Formats: sequence, structure tokens, C-alpha cells
Amino acid sequence: MLKHVRQVFAVCGMLFVLSLSTASACPNCKFANETEADRPRAYMYSILFMLGMPATIFTGFGISFYRMAKKNQQQADEAALESSDASSV
Repeated sequence: MLKHVRQVFAVCGMLFVLSLSTASACPNCKFANETEADRPRAYMYSILFMLGMPATIFTGFGISFYRMAKKNQQQADEAALESSDASSV
């Protein structure tokens, strides 16, 4: 059953990829990029910004979850230490 599902997804994926057409910019945008010196640089920076945002967001979430896990582990260690001190008295 799982083999058939994978085959169906593979065929659907190939059909999707084969049905895509190439994207092209409108003639006015192409002309503006060719004639103005600063605009291609601005496009480059905007693309770099868009590529950097997911990495920044996921890094922030990762650091937050790491800190929460360390804090919970520290609290658990302190609670275990307190309970072992109380049981030994």
C-alpha cells in the first residue's frame, strides 16, 4: 500500500514539474534593470534579505528553545538536589 502511495506522489510530482513554464520579467522591468546602475544592486540586496530572514527566524526559535530546555533541566536538577537533601536528613 505504501509503495503505491509513493509511486502516485512521484508521478504527480513529475507531472507538476514538467507542467511548469519558465518565468520571465516584464519588458519594462528588464529595461529598467539594464539602464539604471543601482537597481540591480537593490534587487540583489532584497534577494539576500529574503534568503536571510528564514535562517534568522529559525535561529532565534532554536536559541529560545535551547534556553528553555537548559532552564528546565537546571530547575529539575535543583529539585532533585533538594529532594535528596530532604531525604537524607
